[in-house]
Parts: sequence; structure tokens; C-alpha cells
Amino acid sequence: LRRGGGRRSVAATKCNASSSRSHSICVVTVTGRQADTGATTHGKLHLVDLAGSERVKKSDVSGQGMLEAQAINKSLSALGNVMAKLQEKAKHVPFRDSKLTQLLADSLGGNSKTFMFVNINPSAEAASESLCSLEFGMRVRKVELGRASGRRVEGASLAELKEARGAEERAV
Repeated sequence: LRRGGGRRSVAATKCNASSSRSHSICVVTVTGRQADTGATTHGKLHLVDLAGSERVKKSDVSGQGMLEAQAINKSLSALGNVMAKLQEKAKHVPFRDSKLTQLLADSLGGNSKTFMFVNINPSAEAASESLCSLEFGMRVRKVELGRASGRRVEGASLAELKEARGAEERAV
């Protein structure tokens, strides 16, 4: 965690003295084995700290800071699009639109449970940014991913499950 935190890009902007210029993702993979039966279970926990979107005009960034802000906004927009498609229960969900959504794909579908915490700045100057964050949280809250269960096809990856679903649809 320290090494990852050390690699995280943080810079001062007009809006925030220590603004995150990148998302931070820590993935914890756990495998458990029942001693008497040898049955195994697998779990994955994504701890994600999303860099907040700041209006470029308000944050007064330029150069590298502008590029970082654009990349942050693009990935947050892609995450918003994924959440919207999940809410619609669309056949195609655009997980490939950003590295962020690719990394989170197996936590946003099928056999998973997702929690989101929204941190906001309580100052009056940040009201519009806080409102955007809260509205995003409200949209995410409406998404129903289904029930996470303790049962999992041993060794099946998200790609394998998608392929199996595609084969079933083609057979029908």
C-alpha cells in the first residue's frame, strides 16, 4: 500500500491543495480451503479511491495537470456509462472503454457485491462538485447487480462466463 501510495500522483490545484491526479486501486485476492473437504472458495476485493473530477476552468490547471484532469474525467465518464448500462440491464456493457472499467468488470457483474462511499467537500465553494459527486452516487445506487452467492464455478473467469452465456444465446 505504501509503494502504491508513493506512486500516486497528487498536485495542488486552485480547488484542492492535494488533489489526486490518478485513481488508486488495491486488489486483494483471497483463496480459502476447507480443511476437512478440501473445497475451495475464491474472493476478490477491490479497494478503489477514485480521483475526483474537477472542472478544468475552476481548478486552473494547464499542461500536465490538464492532461491528468482530462484522463480522470474520461475514466469517470466511462464508469458512469458502465453503471448506466448495468442499470438498463443492457446486453452490451462497455467495460473496455477505460482501464478503470476493465479492472472493475468482474466486480460489477454477476457473482459480486459492490459498495460505494462518496466523500464530498463540505465547503460552499465546492458545492457544485459535491453535488455532481452525490448525483453520481445516486445513479450508482439505482444499479442492481444481482445477488452475490457463495457458489462459483471453480476457476471460471469473467471472460469464460461471458463466452458460456454467448454460447447459450447462440444455441437458442
